[in-house]
Amino acid sequence: MIGSDIPALIPMTFLAFAVLIPLLGLWKRHLSYYWAVLGAAIATGFSVAGFYNYVTGGETIRYFFGGWEPPVGIEFVYDGLSGFIVLVINAIALFVLIHSRMIGKKEFPGKVTGYYSVAMLLMLGFNGMVLTGDLFNLYVFLEISSLASYALIGIGEKRAPYAAFRYLIIGTVGGSLYLLGVGFLYTVTGTLNIIDMTAMLPEVIDNSAVITALVLMIAGIGVKAALFPLHGWLPDSYSYASSTSSALIAPIGTKVAAYVLLRIVLYLFGVDIVDTAIPVTDIVGVLAGIGILYGSVMAIAQSDLKRMLAYSSVSQIGYIIMGISLANPFGFIGAVLHVLNHALMKACLFLVSGNLRLKEGHTDITKFDDSYRKKYPWTMVAFTTAALSMVGLPPLAGFFSKWYLALGTIENSNWLLLSVILISSLLNAVYFFRILEKVYLRDPESTDEKTGIISSLATNEVKPSMLWTTSIIAFGILAVGLLNAFIVSAIVTMFPAGL
Repeated sequence: MIGSDIPALIPMTFLAFAVLIPLLGLWKRHLSYYWAVLGAAIATGFSVAGFYNYVTGGETIRYFFGGWEPPVGIEFVYDGLSGFIVLVINAIALFVLIHSRMIGKKEFPGKVTGYYSVAMLLMLGFNGMVLTGDLFNLYVFLEISSLASYALIGIGEKRAPYAAFRYLIIGTVGGSLYLLGVGFLYTVTGTLNIIDMTAMLPEVIDNSAVITALVLMIAGIGVKAALFPLHGWLPDSYSYASSTSSALIAPIGTKVAAYVLLRIVLYLFGVDIVDTAIPVTDIVGVLAGIGILYGSVMAIAQSDLKRMLAYSSVSQIGYIIMGISLANPFGFIGAVLHVLNHALMKACLFLVSGNLRLKEGHTDITKFDDSYRKKYPWTMVAFTTAALSMVGLPPLAGFFSKWYLALGTIENSNWLLLSVILISSLLNAVYFFRILEKVYLRDPESTDEKTGIISSLATNEVKPSMLWTTSIIAFGILAVGLLNAFIVSAIVTMFPAGL
């Protein structure tokens, strides 16, 4: 019975805890953290159970709210792809929330009840976007997640409210463009249900309103996914938000938007008709390639770790969107696999950033030195694992998604995008290896006295709840790399029609 209700149970769990946390916070505010972790754990448990049932022979679940079938009612659809994505985002959110306890006491004291309640609303929005089978309902959840994101980003450094307001303005434009596109599609097809509309679009693809809708929806979701040049909100938002907000939104937010883009391009419109009027995939692929190189170059220029990771995210989302634009099996595998890989890698890196900010009071790369390897040995091992994976060294997870993307470019004879993948990997090495050099190699200008002090330093790691969550995600990066064949075999079953 529970299996058939999984599409509703997952988001409703977050909704329930979003309401419960402020109510229970009136009783004991310090318990808000534990309620949030419990809510995320229950939702993750449902996600694991649902995906296990699917891969062991289950079928796509269509859940009709109130028993009303489309087009009158709203449905949630749990298939292989949506099940995979909700499992990834909910598991990452669970680990980030467990990690957040000490950071909350320092970076947003007195606001924990509101913070965790809004975090539950954020996850409600993200899960709803992934599971909904209705285009307008998707917009509703998009706005829920966006409003929650603005609030979570605003709770940060002195400049965080400015970053949140800037994101609000740009994000509102993106949401409006998407809604306009949905309106155009509705006027032509008379339905908002994704499955019904998919069957109708081949008959009306030459209609100018449909082409306009496609462009508007890609542009709108492109803002949320930080597709170049629509990424302007992202660097400040990730840099000035609290450590927990950055670690929660960065690995998840743009991936959900990329998932929506994948659904629109490859499932709703489909491989066979999406390029009928204009070369949509070629244009998106070029923008993704430029974004990859731009983000990598800008990351090299940063002196703050969080800001470097923010620009790195602009680059990494380009890989996912590049895979979508290739519109072939290897590109699809690379895109979906990189959603998982980048979620793990970026969560690990932002958690490390939070660890260092808690202990050192800053994330200024110019102040890093070889004392860090003595004071924070396991934190720096986690950072090194994620950094090498971002570069794309085997057998870590990042290598395999880049490998499949490279195979996709070769299949399409797109040598330009192949060169982008290779060049960007070298650029990734530049901005990550400069940190590894500072941490693991002795400064040649350091004095013998300083060297002696560093060698006598005792370990000063963060609390176990912060350390083991960071370490588990770092281990997950290695595990996903070693088990990538099993993951790819599951992704193969998710191919859209015509791919």
